[in-house]
Amino acid sequence: MKLRQLGKTDLQVSALCLGTMQFGWTADEDASFATMDAFVAAGGTFLDTADIYSNWMPDHNGGEAEAIIGRWMKARGNRDGLVIATKVRGRMWDGPDGEGLSRAHIERAVEDSLRRLQIETIDLYQCHWPDDDGAIEETLTVFQELIDAGKVRYVGASNYTEAQELSDALRIADERKTARFVSLQPHHNLVHRTEFEDELEAFCLREDLGVIPYSPLAGGFLTGKYRAGSPLPKTMRSFSAKKYMTDEGFAVIDALASIAGERGVSIPAVALAWQLARPAITAPIIGANSPAQLADLLPAVDIDLSDSEVAALDAASA
Repeated sequence: MKLRQLGKTDLQVSALCLGTMQFGWTADEDASFATMDAFVAAGGTFLDTADIYSNWMPDHNGGEAEAIIGRWMKARGNRDGLVIATKVRGRMWDGPDGEGLSRAHIERAVEDSLRRLQIETIDLYQCHWPDDDGAIEETLTVFQELIDAGKVRYVGASNYTEAQELSDALRIADERKTARFVSLQPHHNLVHRTEFEDELEAFCLREDLGVIPYSPLAGGFLTGKYRAGSPLPKTMRSFSAKKYMTDEGFAVIDALASIAGERGVSIPAVALAWQLARPAITAPIIGANSPAQLADLLPAVDIDLSDSEVAALDAASA
């Protein structure tokens, strides 16, 4: 798999990043191990997770995905060949410091993530989303201390939806000589474009931030399993994909299907190839419950869409 540089860092990451929200949720440990094995066998090096995965499940407390990754890396002895990204912000324990981006929360949360992942250093530690109740100055100061201590290599931002907010964070980091965000993890795909493309995309290019978009297949909608006039599949993601089931959404699927058919590849591979063709994007974050699901997505890295194909997809999704 092709490698790409993450922003201004020295991190070389695979052009697809394996998201792990499903580990311990819709994929049990055996399936998670098999999926990660298949990803690495295909040349994948970049894994993204978060401490809260999957605290929304009954009898789960969060950290389940991190723990699975940790046990897998220990069993395979492959830590040195991987770039591990995780996130902090969500509620992980009771009390006033149980969530957020305060010093008290981050200092405890990072130790918990390191323990679950069974590693000494997190390659990319990301704010899962902004903390309106906390000071970004405190957050960035603590991040710098973690970098100085060797517990974190770089820090990134996720779910920043305003270019000005991200710009302010970078300015404060430069003024105070603290840790500076090197990447952004935005919500972006063919049917959810404007949030990233209106201002953030140009900003990331200008600041040379790595971009690792999540939900590149729109909750499963862009896999092609949802077609106009067909009944809604009974899957975990059906509800999140419902909002895209409009005439406009199905027009995007038709455009993807046309290109996929001509090239002899899967519809989701074409959707990912469209993202990979955008200069700002480093590596879309894909999810899979099994090696079979992963196999449909991996060919995206070898698809070089023509200008006319990109234009057709842009027009369908405008």
